[in-house]
Amino acid sequence: MAKDIQKERPSYRIPINKVGIRGLRYPISVLDREHGHQNTVAQVSMFVDLPGELRGTHMSRFVEILNGFRGEVTYKELEPILRHMQEVFDAECAHLEMVFPYFCEKRAPVTKASGYVDYEAIFEGSLKEDHYDFLLGVRVPITTLCPCSKELSRFGAHNQRGYVTLKVRSEQFIWLEELIEWAEGAASAPIYSVLKRDDEKEVTEQAYLNPRFVEDVVRAISERLGKDSRITWFRVEAENMESIHNHNAYAIIEKQGPAFNGKGKD
Repeated sequence: MAKDIQKERPSYRIPINKVGIRGLRYPISVLDREHGHQNTVAQVSMFVDLPGELRGTHMSRFVEILNGFRGEVTYKELEPILRHMQEVFDAECAHLEMVFPYFCEKRAPVTKASGYVDYEAIFEGSLKEDHYDFLLGVRVPITTLCPCSKELSRFGAHNQRGYVTLKVRSEQFIWLEELIEWAEGAASAPIYSVLKRDDEKEVTEQAYLNPRFVEDVVRAISERLGKDSRITWFRVEAENMESIHNHNAYAIIEKQGPAFNGKGKD
């Protein structure tokens, strides 16, 4: 029988916080508010902690564990995967991250032409001893129009595509679509995949009437999240791909403590 090299004593007996696999493409099926479920492909990362007296871990076992949990994936289904990782690797901590494209059908505002917009969805689960933690996230493309440019310019204002990255910790189930709607609702205008001439006019004018700094975007979303009793923690980031600058504009708000009242840290 071949020698188990991973169980050898390492040259430096230093504990490792996270060791495992990253960048595994894997088919999953996630809950879809409109259609029940949606098939997609996730970029998966799986990690455990490693004691200082062990040289390495068995990487193939991560994939074997994932294969044993094929099918629908929600935040509830991540916990048994993590517990199995703890058992197999005899680990105190286990981590699982999934990042995947999530598609929503959107209709143009005037002509109602239909098309799919893809968003980047995020599942992050961790289990430390017996404490399970889960973060639900999404990265949403938006349109923002600069309030300063509108105020200064005689003929228009510069706008650009921006991105909102939103992560929440909650005590009850939250749909990915809810996070997407909250992000788009704070923008100057949402992004569409299909726009006819009348739609383009409508979206352009909507953005012009709703100028937003990145500061405005993160504050508006934070105000909405702070009023949702299901949410116990959140982090909201907004980044504009500036159209007339050689840099991006960025803002972030992270909820601190058990309550959020819009007046700073609790």
